[in-house]
Amino acid sequence: MTSPPYPVTGRLAPSPTGGLHLGHARTFLIAWLSARSTGGRVVLRVEDIDAARLRPEAISGALVDLGWIGLDWDEGPDVGGSHGPYLQSLRLESYLEMLDCLKRGELVYPCTCTRAEIARAASAPHAGEEGPSYPGTCSGRSVMDADLLGGRPFTWRFRVSDRQVDWNDLVRGLQCLNPSQHGGDFIVGRSSGEPAYQLAVVCDDHHMEVNEVIRGDDLVTSTPRQILLYEAMGWAIPRFGHVGLALDEQGKRLAKRDQSIKIETLRHRGIRPSRLLGEIGRSLGMKSSGSLCEMLDDFDLEAIPETPWVAPSVESLTG
Repeated sequence: MTSPPYPVTGRLAPSPTGGLHLGHARTFLIAWLSARSTGGRVVLRVEDIDAARLRPEAISGALVDLGWIGLDWDEGPDVGGSHGPYLQSLRLESYLEMLDCLKRGELVYPCTCTRAEIARAASAPHAGEEGPSYPGTCSGRSVMDADLLGGRPFTWRFRVSDRQVDWNDLVRGLQCLNPSQHGGDFIVGRSSGEPAYQLAVVCDDHHMEVNEVIRGDDLVTSTPRQILLYEAMGWAIPRFGHVGLALDEQGKRLAKRDQSIKIETLRHRGIRPSRLLGEIGRSLGMKSSGSLCEMLDDFDLEAIPETPWVAPSVESLTG
């Protein structure tokens, strides 16, 4: 793999809405290997702003799970660092500052549309994590119009122009997407003060000096949106790499609700971490025996298959 022209700072960003599963283990391992194999740094950040789904015990559980695999980090909630705090719930002020910058540039507007209204109004829905594309119902509003809504709840939407956004994906190669055709104007905040995912991760990655983002390919459509936010703020854009998701033996995408394939389950069953690392290593085209040191020597981000990974069952890992 060609080394990047600068020291890599990667990140691990678990969301404590449930226990980590084998798919998380693989993605976080790839992110860790990509940074460490080039002598780079790793930041661990807990993305805990989804209060409705937050499970506080999952925060400590994620640190235990990742440590059990053998991963370490230079900055994080348990080790500190110069770019903290490392829980998003403690970083709300920085999100508000970023949103204020977007407001001053009239790059956002208040939207009072509900999901049901958007679904009814969208003439050409596109699949995605946020449902159909936003049809622009409220796009004629200015920032000042928020004061005229009489206390009605609303979201702040970022204005998306009709243009293609390109990036050279570290795993998938050249990617070209038009955000206006994949979700349209997207949410960056709410009138309650809660930031949306797109704004929070861009803000955090910038302030934590993260310059390489490795994550699952379910977030490919988020990348052009985040690039637009980096451009709007005048910030350096990190390199992005999207790896294939993990599937079970029936071809179903792994989810946090699947108790049988949690990392915690493997730990409690007494399965050795090297057994899991060996399986993941083979899925990455390595001949590693499950040693992180060997994996670091053998790692090549460009050689990772783009296809999904069929995760092993707990039973096969104990065999």
